[in-house]
Amino acid sequence: MTIAHINGRPATAEQLAPLAFAGFAHFTAMQIRDHRVRGLDLHLDRLRAASAELFGRAEPDELIREYIRAVLAEAPADASLTVTVSTGEFVPDAPLRVLVRAGDPSDGPAGPLALDVVHHERWMPRLKHVGEGAKTHLLRTAKARGFDDAAFADGDGRLSEATIWNLAFWDGTSVLWPRAEILTGTTMGILRRRLTVPQTTVDLRPGDLTGLAGVVMNSWTPAVPLSRVGDVELADAGEFAGVLREAFGREEWTRV
Repeated sequence: MTIAHINGRPATAEQLAPLAFAGFAHFTAMQIRDHRVRGLDLHLDRLRAASAELFGRAEPDELIREYIRAVLAEAPADASLTVTVSTGEFVPDAPLRVLVRAGDPSDGPAGPLALDVVHHERWMPRLKHVGEGAKTHLLRTAKARGFDDAAFADGDGRLSEATIWNLAFWDGTSVLWPRAEILTGTTMGILRRRLTVPQTTVDLRPGDLTGLAGVVMNSWTPAVPLSRVGDVELADAGEFAGVLREAFGREEWTRV
């Protein structure tokens, strides 16, 4: 199932064809349930800030919501949804294009996952932008090495994020977020404001993970348990995943 609109109207083949070669855009991804979403404010904030940084201007929040509502009116009650904002790559003053696409819903993998550790720093990591072939290549390389996915380490050896995931760890009492240049995911943002246990941001290198539990998270899910990061076997993440899922459940669903 795929439904695609550009600027509030069904997208034509002529409109979509140039996007196959477009590499200067940003987006947000969300899970829709019963035509509602969690963390809508975080998604709108992300789109507005990224447009301002990349394009020097942004569409109003209400217009973005109008575009999303137009797609949801045609979509099933449950769906995966992305909102991508672009403009002319070599024509800076071209109008903004907002592509809203709905597809089948997803809850992500069950895990546990084993992550390879690779040295990689994303360009403009604070933005959720397109054109990141390196992530797919590193995922494929990790799988060829017997892992499920890849985690990134920066130039100082600190863990930052994974290919399409944020990382989080647990020492039994506190949530530990990696201190590095990362994309702060909307699910991560929800958890930060809903957790009722201590949380802190610290430097974490693979050697610091012994005895910790770990998960990855993204718009699919607040917690996919990790079994291993590099050569380090992690503690069972069952309790930690439960803490995160409970916190995520405290975020209300919002109608767009």
